[in-house]
Amino acid sequence: MRNIGVDSVPLAVIVAAFLGGVSAFQTRYQLFPGVQMSVVGLIVRQSIVLELGPLLTALVLTGRVGARMTAEIGTMRVTEQIDALETLSFDPVAYLALPRVLAALVMLPVLTVLANATAIFSAWLTLILATDVRTDDFLAGLRLAFTSFQVVYSLIKAFFFGAAISFVCSYEGYVTESGAEGVGRSTALAVVIASVCILVLDAIVAAVLAPFIQA
Repeated sequence: MRNIGVDSVPLAVIVAAFLGGVSAFQTRYQLFPGVQMSVVGLIVRQSIVLELGPLLTALVLTGRVGARMTAEIGTMRVTEQIDALETLSFDPVAYLALPRVLAALVMLPVLTVLANATAIFSAWLTLILATDVRTDDFLAGLRLAFTSFQVVYSLIKAFFFGAAISFVCSYEGYVTESGAEGVGRSTALAVVIASVCILVLDAIVAAVLAPFIQA
């Protein structure tokens, strides 16, 4: 949990901060004259909480966390450490993969909550410092049409993304072959497959749960 979650906090915060700022700018300057400024807060909240926050956090952490998982387990495979565990009557899956899967299932939602909060704060700061949107308008937009299930929806996505990252990367590391070259190949393949799985899961969750997020 420390390796996956706590050590990833700086990266998640940096990505979320720029995400919030860019989303705020794009939203504000796409509005045509006469539209209430509170719409900016609504659009920023919906785009970050429902889509960009969990998705980009998972994709960024796939490169950091997923690649590390695959390289660690893959190195143990090619140096015969996993064979040694089996000789000592340890179950390699329970000993190596399961803790990583459980940690990802817990920490990805936690990191997503942090990323969402950071992105919204960054969006507010960007709007009041660099545009004509006032704090009252932004807060009114944040409250508009809000339901608690929108946060749950974001956490459900993060839960599935964490499962995809940990399972795919642990598996690719476990089946690594051919020494150092195999570790590199497995790591690259794991990141690609995990990223595609995240995008597919994102579409599936949206198709299934999107009707329930409307206020």
